[in-house]
Amino acid sequence: MNQRIAPGAGAFALMLLLCAIWGFQQVAMKFAAAEISPIMQAALRSGLGAVLVFAWARWRGLALFGRDASLRPGLLAGLLFGLEFVFIFVGVERTTVSRMVVFLYTAPCFTVLGLHFFVPGERMAWRQWAGVILAFGGLVLAFIDRASGGDALGDFFGVLAALFWAATTVLIRATSLARVTATKVLLYQLVVSAAVMFPLSWMVGERGIAAVVSAPTLWAMAYQVVIVAFASYLAWFWLLTRYLAGRLLVFSFLTPLFGVWFGMLLMHDQPSLHFFLAAALVVGGIVLVNLPARK
Repeated sequence: MNQRIAPGAGAFALMLLLCAIWGFQQVAMKFAAAEISPIMQAALRSGLGAVLVFAWARWRGLALFGRDASLRPGLLAGLLFGLEFVFIFVGVERTTVSRMVVFLYTAPCFTVLGLHFFVPGERMAWRQWAGVILAFGGLVLAFIDRASGGDALGDFFGVLAALFWAATTVLIRATSLARVTATKVLLYQLVVSAAVMFPLSWMVGERGIAAVVSAPTLWAMAYQVVIVAFASYLAWFWLLTRYLAGRLLVFSFLTPLFGVWFGMLLMHDQPSLHFFLAAALVVGGIVLVNLPARK
């Protein structure tokens, strides 16, 4: 078993890049929504991402079909993952990019709450409790702020997406999925979510894909599939297998900052000072819940 080490400058630079990639993905979602309906967009992202991850796993010779008691929790993880992205894609069509990314990234705080109650040995210290309370205060403050635009239902979908993201993480940590490869866990999430979202898009009567899809929309989809669903997730899992997770997770506070910045720069979002204060509380909460405990 490889001993995980403290990350160095190279790992920190890669984490910075990953946070920027994840902060930009809501912009790509909103941009492509003009020509591809939200649930169909999420289904394509998962389905095409699964093809790439499967091809990569076969090329590396990774075992994917052994008996490891992961089927049932894997199917449930895929369902939760799919619901998360349904609410992200539908929500970002209703609210601003800046608001969606802040609501979505309350997920680490919901995650530590779930781990506290469902995973032995993951009890929260006072600092994590303080982080959860701080982030929850920011969540309430952001939700009641209407000066920066957005839509209450879209904001609520962002919170639901964060809850499903947290539930997926807790499930992975609390079941046999914790003992299988990260590639197999990712495939469960991508394959099952695609299988759920393609028929769901048809059932709710979405418009689907436009008759003519422009080059910018194709680039936005390629970004989501190749850069986010494939490359960034594999890079993240590689970091987790090599470096101490606590030192990496603290960087997650950068993602909502990148998201707000990209929203303002590219989508002309105009967050109010009230919203900036709310975002600062959420970011502070993320930092507190992810700081490694002192030995």
